[in-house]
Amino acid sequence: MTGGQPALPSRLMELLMRYYPAALALSALVAVTASVGHGAAPESDDPRARALLAEGRAILAQGDAPRATDAFEAALAVDPGYTGALLALGDAARAEGLQGKAIHYYREALERDPDNVVALSGEGGAMVEKGAVEKARRNLAKIEGLCGKTCAPAQELAATIARGPMPRVLSAEAVQSRPVVTEN
Repeated sequence: MTGGQPALPSRLMELLMRYYPAALALSALVAVTASVGHGAAPESDDPRARALLAEGRAILAQGDAPRATDAFEAALAVDPGYTGALLALGDAARAEGLQGKAIHYYREALERDPDNVVALSGEGGAMVEKGAVEKARRNLAKIEGLCGKTCAPAQELAATIARGPMPRVLSAEAVQSRPVVTEN
């Protein structure tokens, strides 16, 4: 110390003490704001989106997956944040035998809400249908950890795993007869 000037460490301490509460509050605000983006996606407040989803489900129950897909896509266009529409699109894709497309929709829903047991179950079911049974078992374990073995999504996926993969359908090109020449 020279001639009445305070030492650098005491000035530093004074600045830290002065701005510490503001810095703490600012960091808490940043942490809360960052965590909101990883929370559950809100369901639709738009009655048009809910009506389109209900209409699509009724159409899918009748077995018309392409028309149901149109209604689900319209619900998603009305409310792009509607996770229920993504789940319904996944269900319609599975009904059409488009498991890869279904997995895409379920994963999009899982990006919004990683603990969505319906999306985990749907994705697991589509995986089983494609033959990826071990990956589906991992989904089942996660679902059971979230809601137990007796919840409906866990029971549905367990039943799908028990049934096993869908039988592979061969195309006409895959089964071609080869001419055999025989002597008379």
